[in-house]
Amino acid sequence: MNSSPNLFKHLGSDIPAGLVVFLVALPLCLGIALASGAPLFSGIIAGVVGGIVVGSLSGSHTSVSGPAAGLTVIVLTAITELGSFEVFLSAVVLAGIIQIIFGILKAGIIGYYFPTSVIKGMLAGIGIILIIKQIPYAFGVNETKNLGEYIPFINDWGAVRDLGNLTGVIDWGAVIITIVSLSILIIWDLPAFKRGVFGKLVPGPLVVVLLGVGLNKLFKFFIPVLYLDTEDKVILPILSSLGDFANLLTFPDFSQILSSEVWIVAITIGIIASLETLLSLEAADKIDQYKRVSPPNKELFAQGIGNMINGFIGGLPVTAVIVRSSANVTSGAKTKMSALVHGVLLFASVMLIPGLLNLIPLACLAAILLQVGYKLTKVSLFKTQAKLGWDQFLPFIITIVGIVVFDLLVGIGLGMCVAVIYILIRNYENSHVLEESTTTKGNTIRIKLSEEVSFLNKGSLIKTLDEIEEDKHVIIDGSNSKVIDYDVLEVIENFKVTAKTKNIKVETINIQSIKIASLH
Repeated sequence: MNSSPNLFKHLGSDIPAGLVVFLVALPLCLGIALASGAPLFSGIIAGVVGGIVVGSLSGSHTSVSGPAAGLTVIVLTAITELGSFEVFLSAVVLAGIIQIIFGILKAGIIGYYFPTSVIKGMLAGIGIILIIKQIPYAFGVNETKNLGEYIPFINDWGAVRDLGNLTGVIDWGAVIITIVSLSILIIWDLPAFKRGVFGKLVPGPLVVVLLGVGLNKLFKFFIPVLYLDTEDKVILPILSSLGDFANLLTFPDFSQILSSEVWIVAITIGIIASLETLLSLEAADKIDQYKRVSPPNKELFAQGIGNMINGFIGGLPVTAVIVRSSANVTSGAKTKMSALVHGVLLFASVMLIPGLLNLIPLACLAAILLQVGYKLTKVSLFKTQAKLGWDQFLPFIITIVGIVVFDLLVGIGLGMCVAVIYILIRNYENSHVLEESTTTKGNTIRIKLSEEVSFLNKGSLIKTLDEIEEDKHVIIDGSNSKVIDYDVLEVIENFKVTAKTKNIKVETINIQSIKIASLH
């Protein structure tokens, strides 16, 4: 497939995929705004900007941007500390500028230095949290009437513990709709059904939503006790004109633009949003069926422009989001047109059909997200990583545990630390090759240094040299080495001195001699 296809060439695949992403993104946009302590409409604005603006400028064919659940706690704290949402928006504008600078300076290359095991662990961790956090929706829990109580990715362990009390508050209408919805999604995923005309043309999530609305209407007229009322359905503001939309926009307050608090928030959002974007971009490329590589610097630039606009009109900060991106890929998207479609649908939905959207049971959306979560954290993924060995499995599993127990960035950080430890261990073990032979001149030990010998290899080399017995002939061969650190050269020079006490003859080949200031 051409790496830069005509955006209108695959509308048959991209429009249905964009619709699926829209259905996934809509409740998240609203819920993230609520959980962030921001105006509800700021989540919708962020979704529209993430889809249309970032989608247009991005070089990725599969990644979809929107309000960042991983930033929710940061946003909530920032709004509280800065004193108002308007002042917070000024920090979002600055964060956008910082990301644009990152893009211009080509800082996106940092994303290439995250190992596959950590990225897969990130996907699986997000999938697990997504499943956990959708359970209350699936059971129709509505004690608080607040979507923010169960937003995915926010590790509220009190809410997780409360899952054990669901039996007392279960809404059986929601349970029925969830079961029916999951059944449809499973059927739609069957290979035989996918090959059929109907399965190809009609996305399963659309059928789930339509059937969920229909089932709830049946409950209302025939089984009222099962009927899901307003608090268990999507809640959108009703708009009658573009003027109403404009009235919901919020503009930044730059009066505190020089304060250190605003800049700290801006830098924090700029860095974390960029890192989350690069990781999500890498993850999206890994699940792209065409294995296209997205330009990270262009993505940072696009995200920066998007966040600047969000700051100016009242939107939450956005990043590339793996849940939306994975839903996009698994729904058959082929170009970034699907991201644009999802953004246009978000805007059109709040303008044209908010009343209809408010009929959608949250249980339907929960079922869609449960399936997305399952696809991100399949049992087969764990088996595959385990077969690759501990150096792949341990960073993978530590990343998952860190994300589930703490948060996204802590989990990634822990996984990276474990991966780096394995790199250090490999460097320690692979610094040299030891060969021992017996000749007429006596026992000869040849130590062949590897291609690159750094200070990380010093410990391994010292251990090998210390274990050499008396009366040996030692040849230290650097013929294959392109780089030998000063630390290693110093170890060799020191060994030449200490070897005399053990009657060891030392010979070096292609190794630069250095002067040691003091050997005592």
